[in-house]
Amino acid sequence: MTITPPALSVFETLESEVRSYCRGWPAVFDRAQGARLTDEDGHSYLDFFAGAGSLNYGHNNPVLKRALLDYIERDGITHGLDMATTAKRAFLESFQNVILRPRDLPYKVMFPGPTGTNAVEAALKLARKVKGRESIVSFTNAFHGMSLGSLAVTGNAFKRAGAGIPLVHGTPMPFDNYLDGQVPDFLWFERLLEDQGSGLNKPAAVIVETVQGEGGINVARPEWLRALRELCDRQDMLLIVDDIQMGCGRTGAFFSFEEAGITPDIVTLSKSISGYGLPMSLCLFMPELDVWGPGEHNGTFRGNNPAFVTATAALDTYWADGQMEKQTITRGEQVEQALLAICDENSAYGAHFRGRGLVWGMEFTDKSRASAVCARAFELGLLLETSGPRSEVVKLLPPLTITPDELDEGLRTLARAVRETA
Repeated sequence: MTITPPALSVFETLESEVRSYCRGWPAVFDRAQGARLTDEDGHSYLDFFAGAGSLNYGHNNPVLKRALLDYIERDGITHGLDMATTAKRAFLESFQNVILRPRDLPYKVMFPGPTGTNAVEAALKLARKVKGRESIVSFTNAFHGMSLGSLAVTGNAFKRAGAGIPLVHGTPMPFDNYLDGQVPDFLWFERLLEDQGSGLNKPAAVIVETVQGEGGINVARPEWLRALRELCDRQDMLLIVDDIQMGCGRTGAFFSFEEAGITPDIVTLSKSISGYGLPMSLCLFMPELDVWGPGEHNGTFRGNNPAFVTATAALDTYWADGQMEKQTITRGEQVEQALLAICDENSAYGAHFRGRGLVWGMEFTDKSRASAVCARAFELGLLLETSGPRSEVVKLLPPLTITPDELDEGLRTLARAVRETA
């Protein structure tokens, strides 16, 4: 189809220049359902972005929508601070029974605020409070949020530069395969920890993504994650897993670290925990770490009760029987086969791919190619974004509930976009 960019006058004249996604997708969207969005001119787009991973169950999922409408229609609590409400109780009970207990995870649950960076800030603050140390170790190409504490453990130079002040108390270390396998895992990190002359302050914690989404779909091997867990234990550091984008089933299991068989000390969740795209985040931690005083970490919007309602419906509908994990792995195999064919067809351009579950990235020798592919895909009715420090990776992040036919349609469109930008 041919799409004519709309008149975006009010967006261009009134809205800040900070807007970004709308620049790559010049349309005015009006409706959305499942894996598709429709603009105000009636053009339909298949969504391989899913709200940056906040719409794992698709747009306006009918089960979650019904639960939300019923709650609103009976005048259920909307804003509740951290007060006890029936909606919060129902969520906590479902989260414990459906997610935590079956995985033998004893975590306490904290509602730190509505966004992912709120959860990260809470995790960093708690780790420092527990250990009495300031330093946090993060990894190359990490992304943990846009507030100052989260930026201090984020790798992207462009995003860090926006802080306007020094970002301190964060120390980067090489992520898995950052040095192309030429250096044994954690050799540099452990040497610094053990050398009294290294200048590295003893860290309170290490924060890591099992798959770096914004960093370029960099997938940590299970054995690397297990070695990191062991290193943290030996060196008396807490292990924080940022599961904001890769949790809630994105990689297959509910938590992305399950495959590695590790148990982090602290876990952050957001994006798809509400199931409906409503703001909500969690900070989970071992009971012995619950040293907060009442109100010590506070916030007006910790109690987003409509989000509790949709989150509970998502857990009860998609995670009570174990089928979602199996379906995601099957859909992931479908994506992998399609990307293998695309990369074989484009081997002359150095095309290669990587991923897990339903998060995948494709990269070319020409680093600018990814942006061109995403732009052409939009013209063909497919929403894709780039990731990586130079926007060099085509990022695939479709809803977990996407049908095999929709997934095949999107992958064929992607193949066409790659061919037509060669």
